[in-house]
Amino acid sequence: MSITRLALSFAAPLPKLESFERVLFIGPHPDDIEIGASATAAKLVSLGKKVSFLICLDGRYGLDFAPAGTTPEELISLREAEALASAKALGVEEVHFLRLSDGGFYTPEELQRGVARIVGQTQPQLIFAPDPDVTSECHADHRSVGEAARRIAFFAPFTEIMAKLGAGSAPVEALAYYMTARPNCFVQTRGLLPKQLAALSCHRTQFPDGSADYKTISLYLRLRAVDFGLRSLKGEAEGFRVLSRTRMHCLPEAGF
Repeated sequence: MSITRLALSFAAPLPKLESFERVLFIGPHPDDIEIGASATAAKLVSLGKKVSFLICLDGRYGLDFAPAGTTPEELISLREAEALASAKALGVEEVHFLRLSDGGFYTPEELQRGVARIVGQTQPQLIFAPDPDVTSECHADHRSVGEAARRIAFFAPFTEIMAKLGAGSAPVEALAYYMTARPNCFVQTRGLLPKQLAALSCHRTQFPDGSADYKTISLYLRLRAVDFGLRSLKGEAEGFRVLSRTRMHCLPEAGF
């Protein structure tokens, strides 16, 4: 660790994610929050936090396991119903949908305005979103949603800027990236993996019971929980790359 990064750890310590009262999880598609951070979402609900989900894209092209003859337009309704059932399994009652088209068929401005609007409505202190800087991520929707979340998380407290985006300001204090290769903060999730897997199984058009994809993701989530648990000495855990407001601007060492 460099002297500058060591100094940063003392000058701007990372916040404890369980300390925030209002939290917004932003997902590109219905099922991404479940894979990336749903054990943490369930834990925050159990702690009495106000947890909301925002699903940005409609997932219309995830047709591989949908019933035969399902059209992209019909799949939108199926996936929303699955997302609501999954959120309920985690204890999350508030779910928002932007209903932008899967596959990148939207403008960055449409996405940013939509995210800003929900951030203004839900007033989160902490935002979770996919890490847009993962070099192996080939899905443009994941990178786009992460970028939109990054922009809005930083500008959320600025009333005039949010007004230009058609939204109210919000007291965002931190951004936590899930699906990240560089976690710097871990949430203990011992005992919550069954709830995470139950939530994932609600997405039947994507992960039918017994399918190879469901088995692969389930095994990955089990191993990841153990890996992050060992790294953090927490038994089982989920890991995030966290940026406090101080770390969001002009401090490049905060990203590593």
